[in-house]
Amino acid sequence: MQSIYLDYNTTTPMAPDVQDAILPFLAENYGCPMSRHVLGRISQEAVEEARTRVAEMLQAQRHEIVFTSSGSEANNLAIKGIALATAPSGGGHLVISAVEHASVTASAAWLETLGYDLSIVPCDGDGRVNPDDVDAAIRPDTLLVSVQHANHVVGTVQPVKTISDVCRFHDVPLHCDASQSLGKIPVSIAQLGVDMLTLSGHKMYAPPGVGVLFVREGLDCRPLIHGDEQEHGMRGGRENVPAIVGMGKAAALLQRSHGGFTDHLASLRDRLQRALQDGVGPELKVFGGKSERLPNTLTVNFPDAGAAAMLRRVPELCVTDFSSSAGGSEGLEPALTAMNLSAGETRGTIRLSVGWYTNAGEVDHAANLLIAAWEGCQGE
Repeated sequence: MQSIYLDYNTTTPMAPDVQDAILPFLAENYGCPMSRHVLGRISQEAVEEARTRVAEMLQAQRHEIVFTSSGSEANNLAIKGIALATAPSGGGHLVISAVEHASVTASAAWLETLGYDLSIVPCDGDGRVNPDDVDAAIRPDTLLVSVQHANHVVGTVQPVKTISDVCRFHDVPLHCDASQSLGKIPVSIAQLGVDMLTLSGHKMYAPPGVGVLFVREGLDCRPLIHGDEQEHGMRGGRENVPAIVGMGKAAALLQRSHGGFTDHLASLRDRLQRALQDGVGPELKVFGGKSERLPNTLTVNFPDAGAAAMLRRVPELCVTDFSSSAGGSEGLEPALTAMNLSAGETRGTIRLSVGWYTNAGEVDHAANLLIAAWEGCQGE
């Protein structure tokens, strides 16, 4: 059975050029970057080249790029690192949005147990955060605001630049989780105006096991992993050289494309949306359609049917449904809960996310399969 992969928001395949770049560092170039011999120098130079490529892609400085093991670690480092640096004894205040990734919400919740205060800013029915609500949540003792760049569930792109202006007015640093953005829309530190930014390798056609935290020069952020002082003293532990090399290569591919993938993804997403609307009718609900959203993401609710039952009929489709997602109350995806969806509405919700290697034939076939599955599941 030939699978159709429409789950690029969960993870992306490695780009072929990325795979080729990694291979030498899985075999002959295995030296530790901290070693002074020739194999160590080869690894160190490869790590620094990757750092340069990521910095150029983000329009940042090389020394502002910190490699981590994942986007989740980068989020933990940003939130806990700022809190522990600014108010090490607790008592400070944090602001996050209601649609953040679990690594952000869990980090903030852990800090609450240490005596920090937390405010959670709501979103509207499209998953969009209002900058005025962020402004109202900031207090004199606010240490950090964290608002994602794009939502992983419905694809809503947040007004990060406006939020950064609000934070700058209050002299509060802003962290932004941009893990879902790279490979779909361009990301620039200069345009966003953020102080910290998270990337995840496996979301941008690089391998799993690597992430990035951009930390603006002069910002005090404490390390969470102590040891030899790798990554400018921000993270102890031997660098995952093959994964970092892959991250650098993916960054170079993204920079070279100049965002040319955006139109391709949007055309496929819109083609899929039109096909489903034609087959299901006006009762098909499209989430995030009234706000700016990622060009590859289509999250829809099929009326009078359960997503899990539908997908059992089409095992060749690799997509995400939220009927039994971890987290939140009653198994609901927290982002959908924040958008005030009921358990019944979530039951029939499916996220379809296209990518670089999706083609029109796959999109058309997927639409036909989903429509047939929906028709067969009416009332189940």
